Amino acid sequence: MSFTQQDTDAVNAIRFLSVDMIQKANSGHPGLPIDAAPMAYVLWERFMNFDPQTPKWPNRDRFVLSAGHGSALLYSLLHLNNFGLSIDDLKQFRQLDSKTPGHPEVTETAGIDATTGPLGQGLGMAVGMAMAEKHLAACVNRPGYNVFDHYTYALVGDGDLMEGISHEAINLAGDKKLNKLIVLYDSNDVSLDGPLSLSANDNVRRRLGAAQWDYEQVLDGNNLEEIAAAIKQAKQNDRPTMIEVKTVIGYGTPDAGTNKVHGAALGEENVAKMRQFYDWSAAPFEISDDIYATYKAAVSEKRNACEAWQSMYAEFQAKYPDVAKRYLQSELDLSHVELDLKKYAKPTATRVVNADLLQQIASQNVNFWGGAADLSSSNKTVLKNDDAFTPLNPNGRNIYFGVREFGMAAAVNGITLHGGTRAFGSTFFVFSDYLKAAVRLAAIQQIPSTFIFTHDSLAVGEDGPTHEPVEQLAALRSIPNVNVFRPADATETLGVWQTIAKTKDRPSILVLTRQGVPLLEGASAAEVSKGAYVISPSKSQTPDGILIATGSEVSLAIAAQTALRTRSYDVQVVSMPSMERFREQSEEYQEHVLPRDVQLRISVEMGSTFGWGEFTGTRGCTIGVNQFGMSGKGPEVVEKYGFTTEAIIQTFERLWKENDK
Repeated sequence: MSFTQQDTDAVNAIRFLSVDMIQKANSGHPGLPIDAAPMAYVLWERFMNFDPQTPKWPNRDRFVLSAGHGSALLYSLLHLNNFGLSIDDLKQFRQLDSKTPGHPEVTETAGIDATTGPLGQGLGMAVGMAMAEKHLAACVNRPGYNVFDHYTYALVGDGDLMEGISHEAINLAGDKKLNKLIVLYDSNDVSLDGPLSLSANDNVRRRLGAAQWDYEQVLDGNNLEEIAAAIKQAKQNDRPTMIEVKTVIGYGTPDAGTNKVHGAALGEENVAKMRQFYDWSAAPFEISDDIYATYKAAVSEKRNACEAWQSMYAEFQAKYPDVAKRYLQSELDLSHVELDLKKYAKPTATRVVNADLLQQIASQNVNFWGGAADLSSSNKTVLKNDDAFTPLNPNGRNIYFGVREFGMAAAVNGITLHGGTRAFGSTFFVFSDYLKAAVRLAAIQQIPSTFIFTHDSLAVGEDGPTHEPVEQLAALRSIPNVNVFRPADATETLGVWQTIAKTKDRPSILVLTRQGVPLLEGASAAEVSKGAYVISPSKSQTPDGILIATGSEVSLAIAAQTALRTRSYDVQVVSMPSMERFREQSEEYQEHVLPRDVQLRISVEMGSTFGWGEFTGTRGCTIGVNQFGMSGKGPEVVEKYGFTTEAIIQTFERLWKENDK
């Protein structure tokens, strides 16, 4: 593959547009865009398939800038490749409400495949995208019709590979033999604090070999031919490939090779010297017609590839309508999913109910798949009629993520971003701490990733405080744009899935019990979508008080309601499976569930009381857990921490007396 001076000029256009953006904003990271421009140019213009007129083309190659601080590089590429980013948009880099925010955001700008910036997560999402492509190709493609046949590319830096998630993601990709995953490693030996040697001395080649990856190396990051040869070879490999490209950070600037060019604008004087080094005479944000023509020619060829795919896919739809209909969508059909409630006449753990629902969902939705972080037997998330997703069986729908909670969640996000399927990941609730950052990124990206957590409370028992979640509910509820569900019984668990099936713009979290819970007479699947509802009303129109509970504590609250009636107190019980959904309801509905005139309110939940004051008010009370648990038999631990009918009665009578004064 040959390159000319025109290509060199096109590379330098990326460099200077990036530097001009950062200089105008007086904010940003110029080092990576300057040194990674050659590899990005070769990848985008000579190898990647995309169509700026159809930016969501399902069979496009994906590109994830895991080193998201180098966003100016990506914006330059999107502008030059005609994705609709204008020069004026570039001039608004890092400004309020612009299409060019400080880190790439998938919701803001066409051509961006993932929101990145928290280092390592981009790599994890790229792994998920490659998993999705491999799975869909096996499930959908037919002889003569390669509906899914594309690559996932990622660009990472030294920081990405230092993050713990990189180990999880790399090992997961190697285990699944994701041969269409190619990662370009901008290896410049500099991090924000100084030389990389201050904190890392890894042997990347050996690390990748141990993880069952192929490894290529480019010794001169400015050599376009060498970069192209490495990518060409990577596409022939039968394992995921990392291409280590040795670069000089901020190449061509006075401070090249140092951390001074990592995270700050170069300054007018240094920009002028850089222009001299590259013999670049164009004014800031000025690109010649010849350079635009170089990019236009490359894009034109890519457009032809997209049109050919569209023609092929039209034939595929006509020949295989059922297959086409059941993929390339993100919705789930639960119209025929139902529960035989007689099966749950005896107290049943909601994780068991969830397992039954998963089987039905999977049988009716071929695009539904997922797995666990080595806990599928405990989480009960195995799809019993399906095989494992493996290199030899990529159409399998059970994903064995291994003990890699963070890597799992990032991969689920990547699968979801890819499109065409709906995925879930699962683990113990207490380990949600390991993956919370990925939940947050799913929320920012407004994607419907699903996370299933079991062993939800003190009732875990013998495993003790390390495995008994206390603060996790409050922590996850604090993340904007996340639905956290803690269903009370089988009926509500069905309602949670009915809500998830229709959710398109946010992640959903299921928090499920290991301990058995009874089937509740007043439970409603339909009401779950509203977040809270009156599950057991008072006998009078205006109750003496309201008990608000979630999960296994709803049955406890109903038992307390019955006991309070024997003492002449008429209270109402509200089940609140999702605070977030309840907040989104109308004022009229919220008033119906929690009348403002009834101020004696008690919340009952085996978790931190943080946040419950919003619903109990200043004259109410919270019954919860604000200390760590202990090891012992589950029922005994629960009783010791005050989750008994008598404890609720005592709390209610104390409040009654206080409010009566």
